[in-house]
Amino acid sequence: MKSIVIVGAGSIGERHLRCFLATGQAEVSVYEVNPSLRATMAERYPVKNIFETYDTALASEPDALVICTPADLHVTLAAQAVQHGAHVLIEKPLSTSLAGVGNLQREVASQRLIAAVAYVYRAHPALAAMRAAIQSGRFGKPVQIVAIAGQNFPFYRPTYRETYYRDRKTGGGAVQDALTHLINAAEWLVGPAESLVADSGHLLLEGVTVEDTVHVLTRHGMVMGCFSLNQHQLPYETTITVNCQRGTARFEYHNCRWRWSAEPGGDWHDESNPALERDTLIIRQSEAFLGAVDGRNEPLCSLAEGVQTLHMNLAILASAETRQWKTIDLKDVTYA
Repeated sequence: MKSIVIVGAGSIGERHLRCFLATGQAEVSVYEVNPSLRATMAERYPVKNIFETYDTALASEPDALVICTPADLHVTLAAQAVQHGAHVLIEKPLSTSLAGVGNLQREVASQRLIAAVAYVYRAHPALAAMRAAIQSGRFGKPVQIVAIAGQNFPFYRPTYRETYYRDRKTGGGAVQDALTHLINAAEWLVGPAESLVADSGHLLLEGVTVEDTVHVLTRHGMVMGCFSLNQHQLPYETTITVNCQRGTARFEYHNCRWRWSAEPGGDWHDESNPALERDTLIIRQSEAFLGAVDGRNEPLCSLAEGVQTLHMNLAILASAETRQWKTIDLKDVTYA
C-alpha cells in the first residue's frame, strides 16, 4: 500500500481520490484549503488524513502526491513535494508557463523520483492498441494525423464560469483544457511536433472570454498534422486518424474503438473494446502511476513528455495571436 496525498479536492481532485482508492493499492489523504470541501471528502470517502496546510501534508511523508490545483500552481507545488522526497502525478497541463519547469526537471532527476503528467488518453486501451499496431510497421510509416473533437462544455461542466476555465492564467480556455489532450495523444502516436500555426476564437460559450474553438496545423518531421476542436457542438465526438503509407488507422473515443483500412476503397475493420465506465481510464492511470513508483513500468506520460506538450500549448496560444508559424525547439529553451 502506498500513501498518496491528493492536493486539491475540486472535481478532478475528488475523481483522483476515488480512483486511487479503487485500485486497492493506496491509502489516500487529502490536502484542501476549503473547509467545506475538506468536510465533504471526509464524509464521502475513507480517507486516512485531511490536511489543512501543505506543510502538514508534506510532513506526513507520503510516497506520492497528486497535484490537482489550478495549473499555474502545479510546478511550485510539485517541486516542493519532490524536495521532500515524494513522487508526483501532476494534472494536465503541466503549467501555464515555463517558470520553474527546468528546476523541477533537475530536482526530479537528482532525487531519482517518478514525475508523471496526467494525460489520460494514454490509458485508453483502444488508443494504446492502435499505437502498437502503427509502431509495429503494419501500415507503413505515418504521413498524416488528423484530430477532430467537439463537446458541449456547459452540459458536461455546468460550473465552468466559476472555475479555472475562465482564465488562461489558471489553465483555462480550449487550448489548455481540451486540445492539450489531442496534442499529447498525437505526439504519442507520431512523435513530437517541430512547428505549428494556429487560429482560435471565442464563438459561443457564455460567461467567459477565453477561446472555445481552435484550429491548428502541425509538422511532426515528415508527418503533417491537422487539429480542429470546439467546446460547444451538441454531439460529443473525438476522432484521431493516422494515415500511413499502406493503411489508415482511426481512434474513436466516443465509440470506444479503433478501426483500420488497408485497401483502396476498402471497408473499415473495427477493433472494438468493451464500453468503459466513467472512472475506468483514471483508475488505469492510477494503477500505472503506482506501478511506475514501484519500478514495474514506465509512467504513461513522463515529465519530459508533459514539458513537450506545454511548449505546444504555449506555441499554439502565441501563434493564434499572430497567425504565424511557430517553431518548437526544446534545445534552445532557457527555463526560468
